[in-house]
Amino acid sequence: MNQTGVLTGISVSHASASIDEIESAGTESVRGTVSDLLARPGVEEAFAIRTCNRSEAYVVTDHVTRGYDALESFAPDVRDGAIRRLDHEGSLRHLMRVAAGLESLVLGEDQIIGQVREAFEAARAAGGIGPVLEDAVTKAIHVGERARTETAINEGVVSLGSAAVDLADRRLDLADATALVVGAGEMSTLAARALDDTDVSRIHVANRTVPHAEHVAAEVDTEATALPLADLARVLPRADLLVTATGSPEPIVDPTDLADAGKTVCIDIARPRDVDPAAESVDGVTLYDIDALESVTSRTREQREAEAQAVEGMIDEELDRLLESFKRRRADDAIATMYESADRVKARELEEAFAKLDAQGGLNEDQRETVEALADALVGQLLAAPTKSLREAAGEDDLTTIQTAMRLFDPEFDAPVPRGAGADETRSPNTGGSPEGPSDGVPNEASD
Repeated sequence: MNQTGVLTGISVSHASASIDEIESAGTESVRGTVSDLLARPGVEEAFAIRTCNRSEAYVVTDHVTRGYDALESFAPDVRDGAIRRLDHEGSLRHLMRVAAGLESLVLGEDQIIGQVREAFEAARAAGGIGPVLEDAVTKAIHVGERARTETAINEGVVSLGSAAVDLADRRLDLADATALVVGAGEMSTLAARALDDTDVSRIHVANRTVPHAEHVAAEVDTEATALPLADLARVLPRADLLVTATGSPEPIVDPTDLADAGKTVCIDIARPRDVDPAAESVDGVTLYDIDALESVTSRTREQREAEAQAVEGMIDEELDRLLESFKRRRADDAIATMYESADRVKARELEEAFAKLDAQGGLNEDQRETVEALADALVGQLLAAPTKSLREAAGEDDLTTIQTAMRLFDPEFDAPVPRGAGADETRSPNTGGSPEGPSDGVPNEASD
C-alpha cells in the first residue's frame, strides 16, 4: 500500500438531509460499511463515521473518479441535493472540520471527537486504515483536540437541548432522576446527550416513530428506553424531568396527563408548543418554554462563532502541513519504486555479465568491484533527472506524473524478456519497441 492514493468522501448530514436519509446511508455499523467499501474495485483503504446526525464514508483509490464510483452506492435512497461529495483536499478539510465540531449541530460540541476516534478504531479493526487514512484521521483528531484546548469553541451552552438540561440541573436534583425526552429530532437528540452527562439514572425517549427514538436512545450511555407517544400517559407519572421538542402542530401533553406526576419540571422547546400552557396550573408542575432559553443560547452561540474563526485558521494551517507531507511521501514512494526497479535490473544484468566474464577467464575481486561501481554510477546518473522531476511534480501536486512513474517502474515492467527479442524490445519492454520511449510520450511526461 503506497502513499500515492487519493482520498474521496461522501457526506449525508443534518445540514441538508433528513433523519431517514441519514439512516439509509451506508450500513448499520462502521465495520460493515468499511468492509463493503474495501470489496469494491480499486479501493485500498476505507473509513466511515455514523452518528444520528451524519453518515459519511471515505475511500482511498488511485484516482478521485474511481473513488466516486466506489462510493456511488453508499446512499442510493438519498436525494442528490442532500449528498455532499468531497475530493481529496475537500475530504481532508471536512474531516478536520467534523472533529473540531464546526460541522456539528451544536458548534464546537465535544462528543463528536470521541465518535471520530471510535469510528477510526472500528475502521482499523475492519482492515480499512492504511497510510493515507492513518495520517488523515489522526490529523483530524489532533485538530479537534487543539480546537478545544486552544480556543473557547466548546465553552458555554449553545443549543436549546443542552440549555434545557442546564436549566433543569439548577431547578431540581438530577441525581438518580428519571428523564423523559419527547421527540427524536435535532433538539431532542442534543437534550438526550446533555442528560447523558448528568447523574440521571434513566432516560426515556418517546417518539411517534419508535425506530427514531431507538436511534436517539442508542446515542447515550445512560440506561435508555425508546417508546411510542401512546405510552406518554403511562411514563409521565414516573418522570422527574420532561423535555419536549417535537414538530407536532398541536400540544401533545395537557394538564390531565400531568395530574398524577407530582413534582415535575417540564421544559418545552418546541414551536408550536408541545405542552399546553395550562399544565403549569397543576400542583407540583413547573413549566418553562423556549423563550426562557433562547437569550442564553444566543449569547453563547455568538461567542462560539467568533472562536470558530480561530479554528478555521488552525485548520488552514494544519491542512497545508498535511498536504505538504502527502506530496513529499508521494514523491519518495515513486522514487523508491523507481530505484528498486532499477536495482533489480542492475542485479540481473550484473549476474549475467559476470557469468559471461567468468566463462572468458573471470575477474579478480577488484575488477568485479569496479564493474559493480560502474553499474551503480550509471543507475544513479540515469535516475538523477527523473528523481528531480518527481520531487518537482510532488511540489506542484502533479499526481498524474507521480502515478505514471509508479506504473512505469512497476516490477512487471522489468521482467526478463524472452531470448530472441530485439535489442530495442529488451530495453523498452513496455513500449512499442522504440528506444526513445513509447509512442504516447508517457516517459517524457514523467520527466518533463
